[in-house]
Amino acid sequence: MSENQLRDEIDAIERTAARTVDLGARAVVISVAVFVLIVGQVLPWMGDAAGWQVLLAQGDAAGKAGAVPRLFAGTSILFGILTSALALTTRRWALTWVAALGGWFASVDGVLAIWTRQSAGNTGGPGIGMVISEVAMVVLAVLWFRTAWSRD
Repeated sequence: MSENQLRDEIDAIERTAARTVDLGARAVVISVAVFVLIVGQVLPWMGDAAGWQVLLAQGDAAGKAGAVPRLFAGTSILFGILTSALALTTRRWALTWVAALGGWFASVDGVLAIWTRQSAGNTGGPGIGMVISEVAMVVLAVLWFRTAWSRD
């Protein structure tokens, strides 16, 4: 192998390493938080309607779910489940930032969704699924932000 070929190979490995992150044990914690979020999506959010039903306006949520709970259902599924799964499998540094920033956006949506359910009259408040989903989103947002920022 010539010196130029060796240099090209080393440069290619360096470029690949610069785009990836090593999650280590944090990957297990993130995976558990994603699982908790999935559980939160199937538990009741509004009456008997689960989080995915709130997103699709089905069941008890049909006509009752406002824009904020629907937005939280959508962003928590998009950033908390799908983007996290993609970032865990590809270990791309750019996806950790997408998961971190999207996770914080979804977390703020979750706080607003819980607040709107509590402040609306005769709604019964937020369901246990919405609360569990919010806690899982905050945990995911913190973990992804720490991962993206440290780039370990």
